[in-house]
Amino acid sequence: MIEIIDAERCTSCDICVRGCPTNVFDKTDGIPVITRQGDCQTCFLCELYCPEDALYVSPFADERQPVDVVALRHADALGNYRRAVGWADGPTSAAASTKAIYFSVVSIALGVMKH
Repeated sequence: MIEIIDAERCTSCDICVRGCPTNVFDKTDGIPVITRQGDCQTCFLCELYCPEDALYVSPFADERQPVDVVALRHADALGNYRRAVGWADGPTSAAASTKAIYFSVVSIALGVMKH
């Protein structure tokens, strides 16, 4: 279940808002808001597509879990799903190019920018 949007990392790109299949988030003038948490299917799409690793989806789908954003940052748990499936940037010099290509593809897929 979606638990956290890290306000320090979120850039308000709204990819999570557009990508969520169950409309869990609401768009605001700032960072998105988790307004329908109970509708979260724990599909991890929001965490997967977040280019800033600003989201944490708990693997526990049935109930909310107590989470601490500072502890999640220290444990490097934000964006963990992206890393687990191999979508995260590595420490190589090609990482910036990979991120730019990834963000462009995701943006086109979600209708953020035109190809």
